[in-house]
Amino acid sequence: MTADELLERITVDPSIFGGKPIIRGMRLAVEHVLGMLAAGDTPDRLLEEYSFLEPADIQACLAYAHRSVSGQQVEERFAGARLP
Repeated sequence: MTADELLERITVDPSIFGGKPIIRGMRLAVEHVLGMLAAGDTPDRLLEEYSFLEPADIQACLAYAHRSVSGQQVEERFAGARLP
């Protein structure tokens, strides 16, 4: 999956967490996943903790963080624009 394809998993919904980036329109913020990884949790631990989470979701969070810190623009996708 390309970085652009991964980033399609990151959406924004103004009614969820004040419009912070979330994963696939669900109530799991990108910053929460990144915080857990930064705290030492493994991707496997996250997948166990959140049964709806997919490995590509974790990759998408990392791709989002990379684009954000590298100064690249990250296009906001609203939660209504679901993946096929």
